[in-house]
Amino acid sequence: MANPVQILSTKILSPLHKQELMKYGIELIEADFIKTENKSFELKNLNESLIFTSQNAVHSVLSNPKSEELIPKLREKNVYCVGLKTKTLLEENGFNVVAYTGYASDLAEIISLIYSNESYTFFSGNLRRDTLPEALKENGIKFNEIQVYETTLQPQKLKANPEAILFFSPSGVESYLKDNTINKQLCFCIGETTAEALHKTTKNIIIADQPTIENVIEDVIQEYK
Repeated sequence: MANPVQILSTKILSPLHKQELMKYGIELIEADFIKTENKSFELKNLNESLIFTSQNAVHSVLSNPKSEELIPKLREKNVYCVGLKTKTLLEENGFNVVAYTGYASDLAEIISLIYSNESYTFFSGNLRRDTLPEALKENGIKFNEIQVYETTLQPQKLKANPEAILFFSPSGVESYLKDNTINKQLCFCIGETTAEALHKTTKNIIIADQPTIENVIEDVIQEYK
């Protein structure tokens, strides 16, 4: 039997995702190249609608010490978000999601075209992209921003030489490249923004059809089964 394909995931995968890959004889190395932590913040000066671009932001708002008294107020507001999993998490917690998209750029477009007369509070992380806030500014849409979580890079030198690397965020790419190089490896990316972070480094990129971990795993299996 041929040697198993060795793949690096730049984040620790769930047991279920690992099993999927192992079924096809894929050997997985994994490490968290970024760390995300909730930060304390004040929920004040909230506008009429809310924007979440990640599950991390939702988790942080839900775990805020004052959220018990504030969540009922938040649930009355319209919510706009990026990502199907973010939408699901919000809806499971009683939020009213009016629109969701796969990417922040698409959300910015929908808000600018259809919902520009509303005002927004954007719950963000410290390493967020400028795409959404810049689009809102350009279109004269009233918004404020509350930083609710912090992402820190956790670069680490890799001894192995995997055939492929899985990337799930632009900060994951940045962290990986601090101590490692990409030679001929095939890079699987969760979405366009993550792939953009790699464009100067490699052209060997496969982008998932939908920005989910499941789709990245499916692409890997398609490639190596």
